[in-house]
Amino acid sequence: MTRTDPHDVPRPDARLHLGVFFQGVNHWTIWSDPSSGSQIDPASFLRVARTAERGLFDAFFLGDGLRLRESEGGVHELDVSGRPDSITQLSALAATTERIGLVSTSNTTFNEPGDLARRLAGLDLLSGGRAGWNVVTTHNAWTGENFRRGGFLDHADRYRRAEEFLSVARAVWNGWARGAVADSAEARSWSVPGAVGRVRVEGAHFDVDLAPTLPRSAQGHPVIFQAGDSGEGRDFAARNADVVFSAHGTDFDDALAFAEDVRRRLRAAGRAEDALRILPGTEIVVGATEKEAEERARWVRLEQVTPAVALGIASRLWGFDLSGRDADGPLPAEDPVVAAYEGKFGTRRVGDPRPVVAEWRAKAGANGWSLRETVIELGTRRGHVGTPAGLAEKFARFVRHGALDGFNVSPYLVPDGLDDIVELLVPELQERGVYRTAYTGTTLREHLGLAPAV
Repeated sequence: MTRTDPHDVPRPDARLHLGVFFQGVNHWTIWSDPSSGSQIDPASFLRVARTAERGLFDAFFLGDGLRLRESEGGVHELDVSGRPDSITQLSALAATTERIGLVSTSNTTFNEPGDLARRLAGLDLLSGGRAGWNVVTTHNAWTGENFRRGGFLDHADRYRRAEEFLSVARAVWNGWARGAVADSAEARSWSVPGAVGRVRVEGAHFDVDLAPTLPRSAQGHPVIFQAGDSGEGRDFAARNADVVFSAHGTDFDDALAFAEDVRRRLRAAGRAEDALRILPGTEIVVGATEKEAEERARWVRLEQVTPAVALGIASRLWGFDLSGRDADGPLPAEDPVVAAYEGKFGTRRVGDPRPVVAEWRAKAGANGWSLRETVIELGTRRGHVGTPAGLAEKFARFVRHGALDGFNVSPYLVPDGLDDIVELLVPELQERGVYRTAYTGTTLREHLGLAPAV
């Protein structure tokens, strides 16, 4: 049952925003399909970015990884990522695209604010004000081993460091006053005297004393993106972010509840409800008919959750290596291991796995599912499946009722996975007046309808 009156549309003029998430190799991206291209060839990044720009997307979003994922002390071969440094890659794309925003995932746990702020400001200037920063923290010890400090911070400490980090970065970006650079050859000096301020910060995590080296971009400074579903994460987004990613974009009621919660937190932080854009991550499978779409979605899931992937997911849940088992056989009869996280699988195990295992066993037994079928049916659910017209109607309802502002799309094929969305879905959205027909601005803030940076 819906929670809204379909005739009472609170946001009749709302427009859907779309971004594309280039993840790199992982089991959601079907790297083994013959139509899939290289995940690290610069041509793949360019193909995806240009397709998204042709589809009038707001942003090209690039994930980052500071270390290859590992399992049992070795490289996790099912999820090898060879991604380049995100700011370097996006700087290259800035020269070969014109309007689309360029969002870098950059870590606050293992970077320093003065240096990262300067590099992000450089991307913002190079792109004419199209840069964004996805502010992420890292909890895993195996990434920390790459760095002098090692280990990982506690959850609350990560957000405290991130907030102080962001405060320093904003001070760096605001260090140059507007109009700081002389606009006349007759001026006495290249910069207006006193227009470049010094940044001095002594905090719990950082002691900074620097003079910023770059002026403000056309949009002021990079757009701040953030993903975090915990209470601390939502509060951090409400205080600091321009865009929040979420996992609440499939079910309408769930999405609306998340949006309402974020708006409550925005009000508590003294910000306007429309100061933040909500863009859940999603996967979109398009078919000419509903049956065709469902059949394709089934194929996608089978290709994503191979026998090896299913065993890897089950190993992390049970807490011990199941790689020698038959993925098409029954679930393990052994009880899962309940222990403190040791990092041996390269992914943090959170909480008690026994209730999840009990649910899997009950539903697998009732439906006659194999281990692999259980992972497919009960594992992480992703995205939307349907015809272009059906999806357009669905998305219009989401955005016009305030459940979200758009989606950050993860293609299941690279580099051609956006083609159906751009060529089939976008025209249906435009026909309903819920999607732009042309870019009307040049900066990422303008695309998102955000207020100018202060």
